[in-house]
Amino acid sequence: MIRLLALISITVATLSSCSILGLGGEDKNKDKPSPFGPTSIPPQLRASTSDAGTPVKPGGNASETANKIAFTPDEDLVFTDPDNPNEEIPELTTLLSSAKRGPWELSETIAKRRSIREGKPMLIWFTDSEKSPMCKAISSELFSQNDFGQWAEEKIVRLRVDSAINAKDPDLSIEDKATREVDMKTYVNNLKRRYKILGSPSLVLLSPSGAVIGRYRGYKRGNREFTWGLIKQGEAAASHSHKAWKADLEKKGYREWQDRQQRKVFAKLTNYSKGTLSLLEPDGTRSKTTEGKLSDEDRAWIVEQKKIRNME
Repeated sequence: MIRLLALISITVATLSSCSILGLGGEDKNKDKPSPFGPTSIPPQLRASTSDAGTPVKPGGNASETANKIAFTPDEDLVFTDPDNPNEEIPELTTLLSSAKRGPWELSETIAKRRSIREGKPMLIWFTDSEKSPMCKAISSELFSQNDFGQWAEEKIVRLRVDSAINAKDPDLSIEDKATREVDMKTYVNNLKRRYKILGSPSLVLLSPSGAVIGRYRGYKRGNREFTWGLIKQGEAAASHSHKAWKADLEKKGYREWQDRQQRKVFAKLTNYSKGTLSLLEPDGTRSKTTEGKLSDEDRAWIVEQKKIRNME
Protein backbone atom coordinates (compact mmCIF):
# COMPACT_ATOMS: atom_id res chain seq x y z
CA MET A 1 0.00 0.00 0.00
CA ILE A 2 2.81 2.36 0.93
CA ARG A 3 4.59 1.58 -2.38
CA LEU A 4 1.35 2.30 -4.33
CA LEU A 5 0.92 5.70 -2.66
CA ALA A 6 4.56 6.56 -3.48
CA LEU A 7 4.03 5.66 -7.17
CA ILE A 8 0.90 7.89 -7.36
CA SER A 9 2.84 10.78 -5.79
CA ILE A 10 5.64 10.48 -8.36
CA THR A 11 3.13 10.40 -11.27
CA VAL A 12 1.33 13.56 -10.05
CA ALA A 13 4.61 15.37 -9.61
CA THR A 14 5.70 14.41 -13.14
CA LEU A 15 2.46 15.67 -14.75
CA SER A 16 2.75 18.93 -12.83
CA SER A 17 6.28 19.39 -14.15
CA CYS A 18 5.13 18.75 -17.73
CA SER A 19 2.54 21.50 -17.44
CA ILE A 20 5.13 23.94 -16.16
CA LEU A 21 7.48 23.14 -19.07
CA GLY A 22 4.73 23.54 -21.68
CA LEU A 23 4.60 19.84 -22.54
CA GLY A 24 1.04 19.34 -21.38
CA GLY A 25 -1.89 21.26 -20.00
CA GLU A 26 -2.42 24.98 -20.64
CA ASP A 27 0.63 26.96 -21.75
CA LYS A 28 0.60 30.31 -19.96
CA ASN A 29 3.12 31.72 -22.51
CA LYS A 30 1.30 30.62 -25.67
CA ASP A 31 0.36 34.21 -26.64
CA LYS A 32 3.85 35.57 -25.99
CA PRO A 33 5.65 36.21 -29.33
CA SER A 34 8.76 34.17 -30.01
CA PRO A 35 12.02 36.19 -29.94
CA PHE A 36 13.00 34.38 -33.18
CA GLY A 37 9.97 35.40 -35.23
CA PRO A 38 7.04 33.27 -36.46
CA THR A 39 9.31 30.33 -37.32
CA SER A 40 10.75 30.19 -33.78
CA ILE A 41 14.06 29.24 -35.42
CA PRO A 42 17.19 31.19 -34.40
CA PRO A 43 18.80 33.07 -37.35
CA GLN A 44 21.98 30.98 -37.22
CA LEU A 45 19.97 27.81 -37.74
CA ARG A 46 17.83 29.04 -40.64
CA ALA A 47 18.36 27.80 -44.19
CA SER A 48 21.01 29.60 -46.21
CA THR A 49 20.21 27.90 -49.53
CA SER A 50 18.07 29.17 -52.41
CA ASP A 51 15.03 27.68 -50.64
CA ALA A 52 15.18 30.59 -48.25
CA GLY A 53 14.05 32.97 -51.01
CA THR A 54 15.56 35.41 -53.47
CA PRO A 55 16.31 39.02 -52.52
CA VAL A 56 14.36 41.65 -54.43
CA LYS A 57 16.53 43.66 -56.80
CA PRO A 58 15.96 47.30 -57.80
CA GLY A 59 15.06 48.36 -61.30
CA GLY A 60 11.71 50.14 -61.39
CA ASN A 61 8.25 49.82 -59.93
CA ALA A 62 7.65 46.45 -61.62
CA SER A 63 11.02 44.87 -62.24
CA GLU A 64 11.26 41.68 -64.27
CA THR A 65 14.98 41.09 -64.55
CA ALA A 66 15.63 37.76 -66.20
CA ASN A 67 17.48 35.13 -64.13
CA LYS A 68 19.40 34.00 -67.17
CA ILE A 69 20.21 35.93 -70.30
CA ALA A 70 19.46 33.91 -73.41
CA PHE A 71 22.16 33.26 -75.97
CA THR A 72 21.06 32.28 -79.45
CA PRO A 73 22.70 28.99 -80.49
CA ASP A 74 24.23 28.93 -83.96
CA GLU A 75 21.61 26.46 -85.17
CA ASP A 76 18.76 28.80 -84.17
CA LEU A 77 20.16 32.02 -85.62
CA VAL A 78 17.86 34.50 -87.31
CA PHE A 79 19.76 35.61 -90.38
CA THR A 80 19.93 39.16 -91.66
CA ASP A 81 17.03 38.41 -93.98
CA PRO A 82 15.04 35.44 -92.58
CA ASP A 83 13.05 35.18 -95.81
CA ASN A 84 16.21 34.85 -97.87
CA PRO A 85 19.06 33.39 -95.77
CA ASN A 86 21.16 32.78 -98.89
CA GLU A 87 21.14 36.44 -99.87
CA GLU A 88 24.57 38.01 -100.21
CA ILE A 89 25.93 39.14 -96.86
CA PRO A 90 25.89 42.95 -96.56
CA GLU A 91 29.00 45.04 -95.97
CA LEU A 92 29.68 45.94 -92.34
CA THR A 93 30.38 49.55 -93.35
CA THR A 94 26.88 49.80 -94.84
CA LEU A 95 25.24 48.46 -91.68
CA LEU A 96 27.20 50.79 -89.39
CA SER A 97 26.54 53.86 -91.51
CA SER A 98 22.73 53.59 -91.31
CA ALA A 99 21.52 56.98 -90.17
CA LYS A 100 19.51 57.54 -87.00
CA ARG A 101 15.97 58.78 -87.64
CA GLY A 102 15.85 61.05 -84.60
CA PRO A 103 16.01 60.96 -80.80
CA TRP A 104 13.31 58.25 -80.80
CA GLU A 105 13.52 55.28 -83.14
CA LEU A 106 10.25 54.07 -84.64
CA SER A 107 11.40 50.54 -85.56
CA GLU A 108 11.92 47.93 -82.85
CA THR A 109 14.36 46.04 -85.10
CA ILE A 110 16.59 49.09 -85.59
CA ALA A 111 16.38 50.08 -81.92
CA LYS A 112 17.32 46.57 -80.74
CA ARG A 113 20.24 46.41 -83.13
CA ARG A 114 21.52 49.78 -81.95
CA SER A 115 21.11 48.69 -78.32
CA ILE A 116 23.30 45.62 -78.88
CA ARG A 117 25.93 47.41 -80.96
CA GLU A 118 26.21 50.41 -78.66
CA GLY A 119 25.89 48.40 -75.44
CA LYS A 120 23.09 50.65 -74.19
CA PRO A 121 19.73 49.76 -72.60
CA MET A 122 16.61 50.35 -74.69
CA LEU A 123 13.76 52.47 -73.34
CA ILE A 124 10.40 51.79 -75.02
CA TRP A 125 7.79 54.53 -74.62
CA PHE A 126 4.23 53.33 -75.29
CA THR A 127 2.20 56.45 -75.92
CA ASP A 128 -1.02 57.72 -77.41
CA SER A 129 -0.11 61.17 -78.64
CA GLU A 130 -3.68 62.05 -79.66
CA LYS A 131 -5.88 60.84 -76.80
CA SER A 132 -3.78 60.70 -73.62
CA PRO A 133 -3.19 63.95 -71.70
CA MET A 134 -0.61 62.24 -69.48
CA CYS A 135 1.37 61.18 -72.55
CA LYS A 136 1.52 64.83 -73.54
CA ALA A 137 2.52 65.73 -69.98
CA ILE A 138 5.45 63.31 -69.77
CA SER A 139 6.57 64.45 -73.21
CA SER A 140 6.58 68.15 -72.34
CA GLU A 141 7.88 67.82 -68.77
CA LEU A 142 10.57 65.17 -69.33
CA PHE A 143 11.22 63.73 -72.79
CA SER A 144 11.28 67.06 -74.64
CA GLN A 145 13.67 68.72 -72.17
CA ASN A 146 17.31 69.30 -73.18
CA ASP A 147 18.81 67.84 -69.99
CA PHE A 148 16.97 64.54 -70.47
CA GLY A 149 17.86 64.50 -74.17
CA GLN A 150 21.58 64.94 -73.44
CA TRP A 151 21.52 62.21 -70.78
CA ALA A 152 19.54 59.82 -72.97
CA GLU A 153 21.82 60.37 -75.99
CA GLU A 154 24.73 59.06 -73.92
CA LYS A 155 23.03 56.39 -71.83
CA ILE A 156 20.14 54.72 -73.69
CA VAL A 157 18.51 53.91 -77.02
CA ARG A 158 14.94 55.25 -77.29
CA LEU A 159 12.00 53.63 -79.07
CA ARG A 160 8.56 55.26 -79.33
CA VAL A 161 5.46 53.15 -79.97
CA ASP A 162 2.47 55.40 -80.69
CA SER A 163 -1.11 54.13 -80.73
CA ALA A 164 -2.09 57.14 -82.84
CA ILE A 165 -1.89 55.56 -86.27
CA ASN A 166 -1.80 57.84 -89.29
CA ALA A 167 0.11 57.15 -92.49
CA LYS A 168 0.92 60.72 -93.53
CA ASP A 169 3.01 59.96 -96.61
CA PRO A 170 1.55 62.23 -99.36
CA ASP A 171 2.91 59.91 -102.07
CA LEU A 172 0.68 57.03 -100.99
CA SER A 173 -2.60 56.29 -102.68
CA ILE A 174 -5.73 55.95 -100.58
CA GLU A 175 -5.54 52.16 -100.85
CA ASP A 176 -1.83 52.05 -99.96
CA LYS A 177 -2.40 54.42 -97.07
CA ALA A 178 -5.11 52.14 -95.67
CA THR A 179 -2.81 49.13 -96.02
CA ARG A 180 0.04 50.98 -94.31
CA GLU A 181 -2.19 51.96 -91.39
CA VAL A 182 -3.34 48.35 -90.92
CA ASP A 183 0.29 47.19 -90.85
CA MET A 184 1.24 49.89 -88.35
CA LYS A 185 -1.69 49.03 -86.09
CA THR A 186 -0.74 45.34 -86.16
CA TYR A 187 2.86 46.23 -85.30
CA VAL A 188 1.79 48.37 -82.31
CA ASN A 189 -0.69 45.78 -81.01
CA ASN A 190 1.89 42.99 -81.23
CA LEU A 191 4.37 45.02 -79.17
CA LYS A 192 1.71 45.83 -76.60
CA ARG A 193 0.87 42.15 -76.21
CA ARG A 194 4.50 41.14 -75.97
CA TYR A 195 5.28 43.64 -73.22
CA LYS A 196 1.85 43.37 -71.50
CA ILE A 197 0.94 47.01 -71.95
CA LEU A 198 -2.49 47.94 -70.59
CA GLY A 199 -2.45 51.72 -70.89
CA SER A 200 -0.54 54.85 -71.85
CA PRO A 201 1.92 56.14 -71.00
CA SER A 202 3.91 53.02 -70.18
CA LEU A 203 7.69 52.65 -70.20
CA VAL A 204 9.68 49.42 -70.54
CA LEU A 205 13.44 49.33 -70.05
CA LEU A 206 15.45 46.43 -71.49
CA SER A 207 19.10 45.52 -71.24
CA PRO A 208 21.02 45.16 -74.54
CA SER A 209 20.45 41.40 -74.27
CA GLY A 210 16.68 41.93 -74.30
CA ALA A 211 16.02 41.17 -70.61
CA VAL A 212 13.25 43.32 -69.11
CA ILE A 213 14.84 45.40 -66.35
CA GLY A 214 11.89 47.58 -65.37
CA ARG A 215 8.33 48.62 -66.15
CA TYR A 216 7.02 52.07 -65.28
CA ARG A 217 3.28 52.59 -65.68
CA GLY A 218 1.46 55.90 -65.76
CA TYR A 219 2.55 59.45 -65.06
CA LYS A 220 1.41 62.37 -62.87
CA ARG A 221 2.05 66.00 -63.60
CA GLY A 222 5.03 67.28 -61.66
CA ASN A 223 6.57 63.79 -61.30
CA ARG A 224 9.38 64.50 -63.75
CA GLU A 225 12.25 63.93 -61.32
CA PHE A 226 10.67 60.81 -59.82
CA THR A 227 10.10 59.20 -63.22
CA TRP A 228 13.56 60.15 -64.45
CA GLY A 229 15.03 58.69 -61.26
CA LEU A 230 13.34 55.36 -61.96
CA ILE A 231 14.73 55.35 -65.50
CA LYS A 232 18.23 56.15 -64.22
CA GLN A 233 17.99 53.36 -61.66
CA GLY A 234 16.94 50.93 -64.38
CA GLU A 235 19.74 52.09 -66.68
CA ALA A 236 22.32 51.38 -63.95
CA ALA A 237 20.88 47.89 -63.36
CA ALA A 238 20.82 47.21 -67.11
CA SER A 239 24.45 48.29 -67.51
CA HIS A 240 25.48 45.89 -64.75
CA SER A 241 23.50 43.07 -66.42
CA HIS A 242 25.09 43.90 -69.77
CA LYS A 243 28.61 43.38 -68.43
CA ALA A 244 27.79 39.82 -67.37
CA TRP A 245 26.05 39.11 -70.70
CA LYS A 246 28.99 40.46 -72.68
CA ALA A 247 31.53 38.50 -70.63
CA ASP A 248 29.56 35.30 -71.25
CA LEU A 249 29.52 35.87 -75.02
CA GLU A 250 33.22 36.71 -75.06
CA LYS A 251 33.85 33.18 -73.80
CA LYS A 252 32.00 31.96 -76.90
CA GLY A 253 34.25 33.88 -79.28
CA TYR A 254 32.53 37.27 -79.50
CA ARG A 255 34.57 40.47 -79.31
CA GLU A 256 34.23 44.16 -80.09
CA TRP A 257 35.27 45.18 -83.61
CA GLN A 258 35.91 48.74 -84.75
CA ASP A 259 36.20 50.32 -88.20
CA ARG A 260 38.39 53.24 -89.29
CA GLN A 261 35.64 55.70 -88.26
CA GLN A 262 35.67 54.25 -84.71
CA ARG A 263 32.22 52.71 -85.13
CA LYS A 264 31.86 49.52 -83.12
CA VAL A 265 30.12 46.19 -83.43
CA PHE A 266 30.06 43.23 -81.03
CA ALA A 267 30.37 40.10 -83.14
CA LYS A 268 32.02 36.72 -83.65
CA LEU A 269 34.38 35.96 -86.51
CA THR A 270 32.84 33.05 -88.40
CA ASN A 271 35.08 32.97 -91.46
CA TYR A 272 38.38 34.45 -92.65
CA SER A 273 39.81 34.08 -96.14
CA LYS A 274 42.45 36.20 -97.87
CA GLY A 275 41.78 39.32 -95.85
CA THR A 276 37.97 39.05 -95.94
CA LEU A 277 36.09 38.47 -92.68
CA SER A 278 32.55 37.24 -92.02
CA LEU A 279 31.07 38.45 -88.74
CA LEU A 280 28.04 37.30 -86.78
CA GLU A 281 26.26 39.49 -84.19
CA PRO A 282 24.39 38.01 -81.18
CA ASP A 283 21.00 38.71 -82.79
CA GLY A 284 21.96 36.73 -85.89
CA THR A 285 22.88 39.66 -88.14
CA ARG A 286 25.68 38.73 -90.53
CA SER A 287 28.09 41.07 -92.29
CA LYS A 288 31.41 41.00 -94.07
CA THR A 289 34.36 43.34 -94.23
CA THR A 290 38.06 43.44 -95.09
CA GLU A 291 41.11 43.92 -92.91
CA GLY A 292 41.85 47.31 -94.45
CA LYS A 293 38.56 48.72 -93.14
CA LEU A 294 39.25 47.69 -89.55
CA SER A 295 41.06 49.51 -86.75
CA ASP A 296 44.77 49.02 -86.07
CA GLU A 297 43.91 47.03 -82.93
CA ASP A 298 41.69 44.63 -84.87
CA ARG A 299 44.30 44.10 -87.57
CA ALA A 300 46.92 43.39 -84.91
CA TRP A 301 44.55 40.85 -83.35
CA ILE A 302 44.14 39.12 -86.74
CA VAL A 303 47.92 38.95 -87.19
CA GLU A 304 48.25 37.37 -83.75
CA GLN A 305 45.54 34.81 -84.49
CA LYS A 306 47.16 33.87 -87.79
CA LYS A 307 50.46 33.24 -86.01
CA ILE A 308 48.73 31.02 -83.44
CA ARG A 309 47.16 28.99 -86.26
CA ASN A 310 50.31 28.94 -88.43
CA MET A 311 48.54 30.82 -91.21
CA GLU A 312 50.51 32.79 -93.75
